[in-house]
Amino acid sequence: MTALPTQRLTRRLLASLLFTLPLAPLQAQEFTATTDPARAQVTLPEPANPALPSLILIGDSTVRNGRDDGQGKGAEGQWGWGTPIAHYLDTSKINVVNRAVGGLSSRTYRSSGHWERTKPFIKRGDWVVMQFGHNDASPVNDNSRARGVLRGTGPEKEDINNLLTGKPETVFTYGAYLRGYIAEIRAAGATPVVASPVIRKRWEADGVTVTRAGGNFAGWAAEVAKQEGVAFIDLNEWGAKRYEGLGKAVVATLFPPDPETVHTNWLGAAVNAQLVIAGLLQNKVLPEDVYKQRFAPDGSDDRPVVDARKVKVEAPRDAKLPSIVLIGDSTVRSGGQNGAIGWGERLAPLFDTQRVNIVNNAIGGRSSRTFFTEGRWASVLEQLKAGDWLLVQFGHNDGARIGDPAGKNRGSVPGLGDETVEDTRPDGSKEAVHSFGWYLKRYITDAQAKGAKVVVLSPIPHKDRWKPEQPRDFENYAAWGEQVARAQGAHFIDLTLLVAQAYRAVGAERVDGFFSDARTHTNDVGARFNAERVVEGLKRLPDNFFQNLLVRP
Repeated sequence: MTALPTQRLTRRLLASLLFTLPLAPLQAQEFTATTDPARAQVTLPEPANPALPSLILIGDSTVRNGRDDGQGKGAEGQWGWGTPIAHYLDTSKINVVNRAVGGLSSRTYRSSGHWERTKPFIKRGDWVVMQFGHNDASPVNDNSRARGVLRGTGPEKEDINNLLTGKPETVFTYGAYLRGYIAEIRAAGATPVVASPVIRKRWEADGVTVTRAGGNFAGWAAEVAKQEGVAFIDLNEWGAKRYEGLGKAVVATLFPPDPETVHTNWLGAAVNAQLVIAGLLQNKVLPEDVYKQRFAPDGSDDRPVVDARKVKVEAPRDAKLPSIVLIGDSTVRSGGQNGAIGWGERLAPLFDTQRVNIVNNAIGGRSSRTFFTEGRWASVLEQLKAGDWLLVQFGHNDGARIGDPAGKNRGSVPGLGDETVEDTRPDGSKEAVHSFGWYLKRYITDAQAKGAKVVVLSPIPHKDRWKPEQPRDFENYAAWGEQVARAQGAHFIDLTLLVAQAYRAVGAERVDGFFSDARTHTNDVGARFNAERVVEGLKRLPDNFFQNLLVRP
């Protein structure tokens, strides 16, 4: 996942943090941010794999801006949401084809010929998301753009002699143009989706309320979607609420410098893309298995962030016994939320608890960074003593983009180095974010100073990333974890590989029954299965400490 910082970064880290998630290769394209509808002959992308179903996007520059390269300004240039949305979807299962054109309206996307050039790529089983409106309020007839539409959703029409093209033209209402797209998409056997225009960066006098556009194009888009019985994504209202939750200062970082109020930078485009993902999920538009990450309209995702006030730091049952202490995220401890159980919650039955304490202090939603910065590590460390073992498993939440509001300040800097990146917390304070390796090293050295031994475990694999033909899950985090463990004299277990190999042995049908959600969290059966893999890894360590503590050695 790409890191999308909103604050100033060191030059040395800028490239890696902004583009940890690589952008799609660029095709030779003309600049389209201010396309003249009369000469809008630009080159647009085509489905990468025609054998796959496609999510096709049509719209204006708020969906796809210019050459899709930020106008050479990198992440701080103008970007439409149709670019980052591809990074939240599994493009080995679905094409994401952004055929929006900057400067066009629902009328001129058709009259300029782009719709006729797009239709051949729409096939049965595809989905087409349309988002128009930002340019539709322009003059209906002038010698500059001539891209405006008639207001409303009715049957009204107006015959004009187009001053720009010099040709006669019949102009229809905004709703009529949307209905035309919907009808032709359905005729092709595909599924149409209507999105309202993205929210503008405009605030009421109180400085906390975002100005909506519900009475015009956003409202008309909703009306057409309801009349036609198609999925509707309310980027206007959802975007307004998201901005109000973030606050005026943070929202300013989602756009290029003032006076820009419409076109977002890369981070702002990612925020809008997350809202589109939320809409696709809410309307159950796409198959469940194509989502790499899931969002709700408020920006939350499917990685639960447990309220730390409701989860006390667990103490050893018998202070005289050695303890196996676990720290990590919800894949280690979920507490039964929505049926999710972490492997750490099913570890105790495998040990003789009259001889050793199993102390599970993992907490859902944490990364190597937030487990440390929230102070939970300090509380756990107080209880560690000589002869204890600390098991550390992080990684599922460390990939959150630094600076992205949806990341909830969880992302760590990729790698092992000492570089830091400044992030802004919800209260406005600044935080120097360290690397994943830096946090692991801190856990190891702190625990060793108390006389405890440490085992670093790589994360359990996702439900859709364990088969031999698929890329290895958590490859970087496993490599970083092993390097830090070896360098600090700790042990390492490649739990990602152990679990993946075990999944392959039992087969996909059984593995599908191990999960409580689409791809991340195990249920009771899956937790027990993975706990046995943890024990398998512990038994392989050169120290025989664990062998005599197991119920079944």
